[in-house]
Amino acid sequence: MFFKQLKKKAKSFFKIPSVITTLKVSWKILLLIFVMDTGYLIGIWPNWKIYAEGPIQQSNFIRNYISEHYRHNDWPQLHWRPVSINVIPEHMVRALIVAEDARFYSHSGFDTDALQEVMEYNLSKNRFIYGGSTISQQTIKNIFLSPSRNPFRKWHEFVLTIGMERNLSKQRILEQYLNIVEFGRGIYGVNAAAQYYWGIPASQLSEKQAIELAATLPAPVNHNPGTRTKFFLKRVKKIEQYF
Repeated sequence: MFFKQLKKKAKSFFKIPSVITTLKVSWKILLLIFVMDTGYLIGIWPNWKIYAEGPIQQSNFIRNYISEHYRHNDWPQLHWRPVSINVIPEHMVRALIVAEDARFYSHSGFDTDALQEVMEYNLSKNRFIYGGSTISQQTIKNIFLSPSRNPFRKWHEFVLTIGMERNLSKQRILEQYLNIVEFGRGIYGVNAAAQYYWGIPASQLSEKQAIELAATLPAPVNHNPGTRTKFFLKRVKKIEQYF
């Protein structure tokens, strides 16, 4: 009698239609999401030749700023004057790499060592403080994506970064980033930043000024050569150690 009841229960356990149906539906949903996202990536896949040579294009962040500017009366006009990397001083490039991505020339878009260091630091503080994005990843985010932290955005960033690293030289990636990165509210690129803060073109930036621009990059709207906050000055001193 006992074994008959046990056998009956076992059969009923393996015939739970709701569980099986849920699993099937879940797999179908995941497959649908994958297909839709693949289609989305194909739709936004860039013509890399446009970004590998010729004039610097407006980034998605710059376009968003232009559209949002009309909703915020206190926001300044857009400052953006892209220039060739050939006129940007070497110490500006060096300061940028020191501040943002020390292994830029040795990785292929992703710095796994830096990411591990960041994860260990965040775990030690029990909260998320710093990210581990490379200059390549940040360039992709600025040009094509948004500041959101959703999983899809990170996945798109990953795929597009691989594409960019295969189609653009390191020099061109730097040129893109130096011309689109934000250095203050509505101030994009080193040339616009040099003219806004010191009234000079990027070609005339001193070593000290280059370091100050690089020091703004974690939070340029609040910490920049204009606000000169404690956080900003601390960043300046940290970068100066490598010069």
